[in-house]
Amino acid sequence: MVVKSSSLPVALAIDMRETAPAAASQDMYDENAGAKSEGASSIGVPGEIAGLHAAWLRLGKLPWKTLEDDPGLRKVYAPNGTLLKSGGTCYNEELGNSLHAVAEQGAKAFYNGTVGERLIKDVREAGGILTMDDLRNYKVRVTNGVSINIMGYDILGMPPPSSGTVGISLVLNILASYGSLDAVKGPLGLHRLVEALKHMLAIRMDLGDPNFENISKTVSDMLSPSFAKSIKERIFDNTTFPPEYYLHRSNFCSVEPAYGPWTSHFCIVDSARNAVSMTSTVNSQFGSGLLSTSTGIVLNNEMDDFSVPTDLSHDKLPPSPTNFIKPNKRPLSSMSPIIVLKDKQLVGVIGGSGGLDIIPAVIQLVPNVVSFENWTVVDREHIELSEKLKDFLKERGHQLQPKAGGAICQLVVQNLTAAAGLGRKGRGDDVLRGVLTAIIDPRKGGQPAAM
Repeated sequence: MVVKSSSLPVALAIDMRETAPAAASQDMYDENAGAKSEGASSIGVPGEIAGLHAAWLRLGKLPWKTLEDDPGLRKVYAPNGTLLKSGGTCYNEELGNSLHAVAEQGAKAFYNGTVGERLIKDVREAGGILTMDDLRNYKVRVTNGVSINIMGYDILGMPPPSSGTVGISLVLNILASYGSLDAVKGPLGLHRLVEALKHMLAIRMDLGDPNFENISKTVSDMLSPSFAKSIKERIFDNTTFPPEYYLHRSNFCSVEPAYGPWTSHFCIVDSARNAVSMTSTVNSQFGSGLLSTSTGIVLNNEMDDFSVPTDLSHDKLPPSPTNFIKPNKRPLSSMSPIIVLKDKQLVGVIGGSGGLDIIPAVIQLVPNVVSFENWTVVDREHIELSEKLKDFLKERGHQLQPKAGGAICQLVVQNLTAAAGLGRKGRGDDVLRGVLTAIIDPRKGGQPAAM
């Protein structure tokens, strides 16, 4: 979660990423690789309730209890043994009871109370390794957000183990080093974007949890305009290259699958133009495939976002030591909640879902929507490459494959030009209050709302 508030001098980054249980180990999946992505052994220590509570303690205005009034889901997906059809109502009374306990008792109900005890009992009975000590020892990390200035815009985001902001920074700095936005438009611009993404993804492979790995040089490089310029010199307009050309650094890693339907992102802006950008996920479809029957909570499979030494095959990149499992370590992610400012005024709040596809999707949104004001991305029913564009890329050696799905983005943008023209400032402050426009990708079930 990234928060911009008038009460804070800098953006706040709230890291509520799941952690590996204390009993986890680097070789825990050697005998059963499938257990990394499915079942009780794939469950990481949940952090979202603790993170939301930490955010509320620092910046909340409403009573905590009112934040949990929504009854949410009710009994689940197949009452009486019959799978609900589209448009049917799910009932999950146990989840309602759990949310009620959290509303009454705060985060301690989950991390040191009956909700947590019931959840751990269910996980252990299913063969998992989580313990109550894992819940009690979970710590939210609250730090200053990453702030980068590119093309006259300040982009506020998360530090690692989220790779989103530093990845976005590197690619946008590479594109900015061409000297003109026209240089990254059209077929040639798309080729340059693809090449920049390949280099970024290779460099991203040296990232991991900064509390466990020394990633300071990698982060510094990814935020450096001069480093981006050196990467731009490795991009040629007439060709692409085999993977070895990009994987020139010491460490490599497997990357997380492009999960989408089980990740959610929301963007919030208030009347004072304070803003929140937050991504939430259980990782893949129904997380670990387990639901805690006594709490109603769908359990994540976030352990699958770690790299493991045995994850070797011809169709995967080699594993990365900086993202190997260690007790209490957070796995690398591609989540990219960002807030964009210009001259200290809010321009946009952006984020998305879709695993590794999040980063390129958000990268394209920043110039296309925030700067170019190109709205075709949100008002077209179908997005695909033209045959002419496909031929252009194939001529340069790109291998193209049709793909269903991808990243889903949400954003709120503010028209600062109209606000400045109308002089729309609040009394006693310098905050511009322009027209806000909220956009939800129609391929996912969210919708804009105002109150």
